[in-house]
Amino acid sequence: MNRSRSPLSGLDPRTRQLLTLAVIVVVALASWWVRHRERQPAPPVPHGTPSGDVDPSVHLAMGNPSGATDDPANRDNFLMRKPYFALAYNNAKGTPNWVAWRLRADDLGSAPRGEFFTDSTLPAGFKRVASRDYSGSGFDRGHLCPHSDRAGTPDASKATFAMTNIMPQSPATNQKAWNDFEEYCRTLVKHDGRTLHLVAGPAGQGGTGKNGLADAIGNGSVTVPAKCWKVVVVADDAANVGPGTRVIAVVMPNDMTVGHGWGKYRTSVADVETLTGYTFLDRVPPTIANGLKAKVDAGPER
Repeated sequence: MNRSRSPLSGLDPRTRQLLTLAVIVVVALASWWVRHRERQPAPPVPHGTPSGDVDPSVHLAMGNPSGATDDPANRDNFLMRKPYFALAYNNAKGTPNWVAWRLRADDLGSAPRGEFFTDSTLPAGFKRVASRDYSGSGFDRGHLCPHSDRAGTPDASKATFAMTNIMPQSPATNQKAWNDFEEYCRTLVKHDGRTLHLVAGPAGQGGTGKNGLADAIGNGSVTVPAKCWKVVVVADDAANVGPGTRVIAVVMPNDMTVGHGWGKYRTSVADVETLTGYTFLDRVPPTIANGLKAKVDAGPER
């Protein structure tokens, strides 16, 4: 019976020994390389992408103002942690109670605007507001987390057009003082290199748009707020908030009297708490937070 011969059988013993040693070395090196690759951290994902963004909880670094939870039974204070912002949705009103987000220089850019869309991530049975609910109402689809605060990537920009990030705003408020304040906040980030933590929302009921006073739009499905508010903390995180940290709070009427210039609408965080019933800066030590809440910002406006 013929037996197959090893390819090495024709070689002299020393050559076979050297080849065997070479194979062992190659296998050992390959094994080391695989283990080394497995220990390396994953390459960084650009800030703002759904899978690579930091933990969405960073948007709640200063706290959860209304104590929202992600229990669907909590329909009017339902917590939604998204990659680009966090919010508490109010099913009865069809608007967020508030939206919170962190803003850094790498969030800014030139990504195009998106199209308004119904948020399909709401639990079954929740009211899902559509863009058409605002059509012909005389009110703007007012962003809470602005598109320009998330223009660093197309996905981030598009995410801000979810209707769960929108409230009915008078064109005057949305396009003038509210927009002026948004631009100022981006100036702090872009030119001064600051990190901001922002939270904004509606308050009350009954605003005035181009068509006059209204309590609700969309056949009564979306509550029109009487006022719009925002609180901005200029700090990397709660641990870096001190007595001298700049905190800016504004409350603007939701009507057609609003002009340009946001400074005249400054107020204290304590006043915003009284207006909304929420608690801000609850992750900051109380002795520091209480002092900051009592102040009205007097810093520059541009």
